[in-house]
Amino acid sequence: MVETAKGSRHPRRIAVLISGRGSNLQAILDAIARRELDAAIAIVVSNRADAPGLTRAREAGLEAMCLFPEDSIDRDAYDRAIVEVLRARGVDLVCLAGYMRVVGPALLEAFPNAILNIHPSLLPAFPGLHAQRQALEYGVRVSGATVHLVNGELDAGPIVLQAAVPVLAGDTVERLSERILIEEHRIYPEAVRMVLDGGWTMRGRRFVTPPPAGASGSPLPADS
Repeated sequence: MVETAKGSRHPRRIAVLISGRGSNLQAILDAIARRELDAAIAIVVSNRADAPGLTRAREAGLEAMCLFPEDSIDRDAYDRAIVEVLRARGVDLVCLAGYMRVVGPALLEAFPNAILNIHPSLLPAFPGLHAQRQALEYGVRVSGATVHLVNGELDAGPIVLQAAVPVLAGDTVERLSERILIEEHRIYPEAVRMVLDGGWTMRGRRFVTPPPAGASGSPLPADS
């Protein structure tokens, strides 16, 4: 569990792992700039040298690097290389933001309950690739976005936050994706804040946050 004391002198340090444009990276940066998130991005890592998010990160003054998974390096060795980079920078929490690689045991063991992912569906529905297309083809009336803790199963970790997005008549994958992305940008920084604030517990598969001062009971861990 990642926990922090309120009013700590130094913001907690985040690593953001990307493979593409880094729009959720930007959402986290914006939340930090608005002082809605007391954190600092210590490093941005991509598995693709041509990821536009690397340029986005460097233009924001962040350290950004590509660790390319060469054919001669197996997944475990690649993840160990990432762990070495993150530990050298004192990272507290790892945020996957469009990171198109499965996280292996080496990274999971180095950051237990401290890796977050954002997925464009209401998990457990439509895990894996092309979630928006899956939702349209299945004919659901509501889709959405999910932030979850990462475990050893694909898109199956405990849910931290969700947001629902209606599927409209005549929707295309592109239109639905755009509306889901708006919600991703809203809930991902909030989920990061919740995890870094600490005080949360796991009850079975449920991520449970402490109730507000003066309230009784425990809130549900998803947007309503």
